[in-house]
Amino acid sequence: MTDATIYRITFVNRGEVYEIYARRVTQGGMFGFVEVEELLFGERSKLLIDSSEERLKSEFEGVRRIFIPLHSVVRIDEVDKAGRGRISTSEGTVTSFPLPYAPPGRKPNKSD
Repeated sequence: MTDATIYRITFVNRGEVYEIYARRVTQGGMFGFVEVEELLFGERSKLLIDSSEERLKSEFEGVRRIFIPLHSVVRIDEVDKAGRGRISTSEGTVTSFPLPYAPPGRKPNKSD
């Protein structure tokens, strides 16, 4: 992994789909979480302001590292250059990862 490596991380957060760019993505030390560091935001023009990217930048202002639950990650791509981060609604576009039907040690019955 070089300093030029850029990742696009797409994940679900509070019913919305986040797409962010970062230089470092690892499994991290916390089980079940993806660790993302060195977030990248596009160059802003003084004439045109992207409200979605502004919202991302203000939400992650002062954050050195974020931990995303593994089940919230939609995909992680290695890309050539960073694009504009965005937040969009997940209406019909994202399906939750299936969760276990029954707790460990208990057999499911037809009434569950």
